Amino acid sequence: MAEKTTDKPRAVRSHDVALDKEYLQWIQDIKQRFRNSQIKAAVKVNSEQLLFNWQLGRDLVVRKAEEKWGSGIVEQVSLDLQAEFPNTKGFSARNLWNMKKWYSFYAENERISDMLQSFNMLIDVKSEKLQQVAAEIHEESFGEKLQQVVAEIPFPTGFSFIPWGHHCLIITKCKGVDEALFYLRRTVERGLSRNVLDDCIRADLYHTAGAAVTNFAEKLPAMQGELAQEILKSNYDLGFVSLQEKYDEDALEDVLEQHMTRFLLELGEGWAFVGRQKEIIISGKTRKIDLLFYHIYLRCYVVLELKVKPFDPEFAGKLNFYVNAVNEFIRRESDNPTIGLLICKDMDRTEVQLAFQGITTPMGVATYDNIKIKEIQEYLPTAEQIQKQIEIAEEEYKMKLQERSEE
Repeated sequence: MAEKTTDKPRAVRSHDVALDKEYLQWIQDIKQRFRNSQIKAAVKVNSEQLLFNWQLGRDLVVRKAEEKWGSGIVEQVSLDLQAEFPNTKGFSARNLWNMKKWYSFYAENERISDMLQSFNMLIDVKSEKLQQVAAEIHEESFGEKLQQVVAEIPFPTGFSFIPWGHHCLIITKCKGVDEALFYLRRTVERGLSRNVLDDCIRADLYHTAGAAVTNFAEKLPAMQGELAQEILKSNYDLGFVSLQEKYDEDALEDVLEQHMTRFLLELGEGWAFVGRQKEIIISGKTRKIDLLFYHIYLRCYVVLELKVKPFDPEFAGKLNFYVNAVNEFIRRESDNPTIGLLICKDMDRTEVQLAFQGITTPMGVATYDNIKIKEIQEYLPTAEQIQKQIEIAEEEYKMKLQERSEE
């Protein structure tokens, strides 16, 4: 019996055909149209389900269902829907409570209409194709339906691109609508999975992203500058690092290199590690960059300098030198301008801003904290190590005695 294969079928060529560029272009167009139809179908299904959830949550709020029919009404609605649609998931009482909470979360904000309108306008969907799909689905599915029901808050179009589980996570963990819309937008722009979204919320990215002191607005094109500003944090949590009390930059670099996967997670999405103490030969002299990264979204190198003491204006000059060096000797034509990032123990924003005046390269300054200090006991030898050293010393002493006796 022949074994089944899971290999993807390869394109074959039939007889009596003459393939040319026109055919290849046509077949490519057909494939793209089919992909677009698949995207549209998937988005439409998600949109219809989200619209239903929004409207059911709205009904529970607007009808004041619990006051009208009793505190167990949500559970009763759940039982009735499950009885009518036994093969359909999503009608558990817990999910219905989430629908009510979802609508209430946004409805309770007095500025919500303007905020949701802004969200729909500013949301950066991944491609023009998806934007077109969204417009078509909104016109086909939402226009008439939303006019047929009385709703204080119409369903936001931008919500269509975000899975239900993401919505539930956001309203559960976010304290306000501004914070929720930040993570909603980030989810659409970056295509975040639910686990990655959870990590972003736990890291409090809403309060830390984009808060570093930089000169990006003046030194980078508008779109790249905005993205670069958003990517950098004001403070980096190095709680995964353990060092002795009086550590220096080399020790900090050592431990970060050892825990590079964890450090990349703290830096955020899109960071790729190039190397530590990256050598550049300038005028016959070897210069070494603390840490060099490449950012995939920004399409540029990032020079990262570490300082274990508070910011000093002279740090900006050194970082400026290394950024220019990377632009001159490493950067390719297809790369965007190199960015410098200095992470230090502490800083004064006014000092940083003054130090940046006159510097033409884009750079930012952030801080770090939460490094764990090892207890002195961790550096003392164990009993086994002491015993081993004694045995070695005794063996060396015996050998010396034997050498003397032989003399």
